[in-house]
Amino acid sequence: MQFDLTDLRLLVRTADEGTLTRAAARQHLSLAAASARIRALEEQAGTALFERQARGVRATPAGEAFVHHARGLLRQTEQLGAELQEYGGGLRGHLRVFANTTAVTDFLPELLPAFLAAHPRVSIDLQEKPNADIARGVRERRADLGIVAGQVDTTGLRAIHFSTDRLVLVVPRGHPLARRRTVAFVDTLEHDYIGMHGGSTLQAWLDRMTQELGRTLRLRIRLTSFDAMCRMVSGGAGIGVVPESAARRNVRTMRLVQVELADGWKWRERRLLQREDEALPAYAQELVDMLCRHFQPAAPAAARRRGRRRSKPDTG
Repeated sequence: MQFDLTDLRLLVRTADEGTLTRAAARQHLSLAAASARIRALEEQAGTALFERQARGVRATPAGEAFVHHARGLLRQTEQLGAELQEYGGGLRGHLRVFANTTAVTDFLPELLPAFLAAHPRVSIDLQEKPNADIARGVRERRADLGIVAGQVDTTGLRAIHFSTDRLVLVVPRGHPLARRRTVAFVDTLEHDYIGMHGGSTLQAWLDRMTQELGRTLRLRIRLTSFDAMCRMVSGGAGIGVVPESAARRNVRTMRLVQVELADGWKWRERRLLQREDEALPAYAQELVDMLCRHFQPAAPAAARRRGRRRSKPDTG
């Protein structure tokens, strides 16, 4: 199909307004010109995109599909324009990073300020994604770098192991499980849980483990960060599973107790993903090196604790 951005904007605005007259006015087009553009799109598509009604128009199923993709194309165009403006203003680098929940909410907010301060002409687009989408995004060039945990299909990608973390249970002081040094996940399911949002890979993993046990996770609330989870647990609203790094940070200041999980899947290897056949720009490689240096001191001890365990399933 042949169309331009004016066609896409007109299509979206017609769907939003429900009338071609108002959509044409917003596009600064005459009604006749707008109608001709819509007819041309319909001829190319080979089907009607709008149903004409007494008081306006309504998108057909084909029209709704077209509008959905048109919105995506317009968003990408806006992003392209914004990035080009940044380059015109002196920006020398733009880095797209897809990362799992732990990276986005736990350690990257601590590390990225120093990187950005050292690279004032570099910007970063950081997006939280499930592990599988992260690898796919890097492979399809929608991201320059990916950060994952656990087993992920890395075909065509270079995977750099930069740290190992584990999942732990956090409970409020005085909770029945607070007296336990170690507990199996299945033995915690009779208690209320505080969880992460539905897009979190960690929450998806816990839901899967619960289903495999034939049980139901009694979620009281879903939150967007591990620190928020810890605050809710500290207040007595439930218990939660979080990365050990988040637990240690909050146990010192909240009424929390950290309890070890007996399950083998608690261990998580974090890896950086990049395209195998493509060298990173210097500033992107510096970010990779910075992450590896930051976690390097802890890596040997973690490896000894794991006793050369194989990578555990995706729980990022």
